[in-house]
Amino acid sequence: MNKNNHVVIMAGGIGSRFWPMSTPECPKQFIDVMGCGKSLIQLTADRFKGICLPENIWVVTSEKYINIVREQLPDVPDCNVLAEPCMRNTAPCIAYVSWKIRKRFPDANVVVTPSDQLVVDTVEFQRVIVKALAFTAKSDAIVTLGMKPNRPETGYGYIAAGDGLHQEQEIFHVKAFREKPDKVTAEKYLEEGNFFWNAGIFVWNVRTISAALKKYVPGLSALFERLFPDLYTEKEAIAIQELFPQCENISIDYAVMEKAKDIYVLPAEFGWSDLGTWGALHGLLPQDKEANAAIGSEVRLIESNGCMVHVPEAKKVVIQGLNDYIVAQKNGVLLICKLEEEQRIKDFSK
Repeated sequence: MNKNNHVVIMAGGIGSRFWPMSTPECPKQFIDVMGCGKSLIQLTADRFKGICLPENIWVVTSEKYINIVREQLPDVPDCNVLAEPCMRNTAPCIAYVSWKIRKRFPDANVVVTPSDQLVVDTVEFQRVIVKALAFTAKSDAIVTLGMKPNRPETGYGYIAAGDGLHQEQEIFHVKAFREKPDKVTAEKYLEEGNFFWNAGIFVWNVRTISAALKKYVPGLSALFERLFPDLYTEKEAIAIQELFPQCENISIDYAVMEKAKDIYVLPAEFGWSDLGTWGALHGLLPQDKEANAAIGSEVRLIESNGCMVHVPEAKKVVIQGLNDYIVAQKNGVLLICKLEEEQRIKDFSK
């Protein structure tokens, strides 16, 4: 294990498409979505055991989730849990934690990952991460993981891979980033074979990402340069309250990834899902012979097909005659919704 390895877990989202399981008070990253006894953020941290020391794990989250993070990840030092005063997308999130890491660990080699993804094959995940870290430790490169697509998915952005590196055949120059495509375009990407899903997992050394942010979003980096003297002091909390709301609301993809030159993609295949919807969860859980997936102490599905049932608080649930429905219950709230209409759930929760 290299003591210079650090992991940043981004955990500020509200998971609105997983309502009523996920709520603004306790979003999906802090919930045992899979029914395995651990929340998604706990599973995320576990994946880095053997790669990163517990004291080198960082979590950036909303102010209102600080206590949940500390409760669920007690091995992470309190000073490594950073509170965002307001939502400002991934570039300000990454800038804040990068400036903080750089102040005490100028040689840090960093993995940035969302907190709410699922990985099935942890051994392969770790092999890929170690390979990417070895590459960025010796260069000023930025590496992003590209998931090998197995279907023409329209819900993900794509990365087009260009030429491969002679000495690192698994790592390729990024030719282009592409927005979420329509079905025809996604099918074309699948046929071409050099397109990969953008998983939003990045690897870089802290000097590289700091320099990139200074170059491509100078206004953003200037704010954190003002914050820099106050990091790790009693002034930090007050300073971040003042400066963070001034940050541009911009993703790291738009801010850096689509502009920088030294960008690489490492294609990977380790049973990945961003768990963005009930439908995605349905596809990952064990299913009965009628393609129903259920989490709950006692769930009976009668004359029902293709349903996603998530009722961990209920003692007994019996469902008859439903096809391709979501049934989800939490804290006295019950959702019954067609799977094909799940994109409307954000509106239903209002």
